[in-house]
Amino acid sequence: MRNDIVAALPELSLIQDAGLRDKVLDVWEEALKTGGFSLWDLKNMPFTLLADNVSVTFLEHVRAVCQMCVGMADVVTSSYGKRVPINKDVLVAGSLLADIGKMIEFEKRGDGTLRKGHKGDMLRHPFSGVGMAFKLGLPYEVMHIIAVHSKEGDFVRRSPEAIIYHHAEFADFDLAR
Repeated sequence: MRNDIVAALPELSLIQDAGLRDKVLDVWEEALKTGGFSLWDLKNMPFTLLADNVSVTFLEHVRAVCQMCVGMADVVTSSYGKRVPINKDVLVAGSLLADIGKMIEFEKRGDGTLRKGHKGDMLRHPFSGVGMAFKLGLPYEVMHIIAVHSKEGDFVRRSPEAIIYHHAEFADFDLAR
């Protein structure tokens, strides 16, 4: 399964730290197993249940937002240099994991459609995502991006990487729904 995840997420290669890259893969494997999803499911399921007739898939969304984050980080770095430090490994890892909890929040029905399940009613995806990341030893800086990327982070001071992710995610959400 690991090779399939790497093939589905070429952005993993942007993580220079091999140990961090492996931990991101560990979380992906755990999420697929725990949620009962396959990569095929993620290539076909909508990235959100908060809008009707969404044609952008979960994997397309994850990849697009990650690419937006890298582009934004490059602009910030070229414009401001070390005055606004960005840890690209943390940013890419966080962007590839921010929505990972949706594999627990979402539930497949017998007819193949999705709904927010009981687990999702109890914990939104930022919480379940952090739980998996914590269990598998991801750095707190990455868990911070997962935790604060959505409305749950509106009352927390976001790191530079989390700010970038938050804005890229909502830009993509507004454009893709």
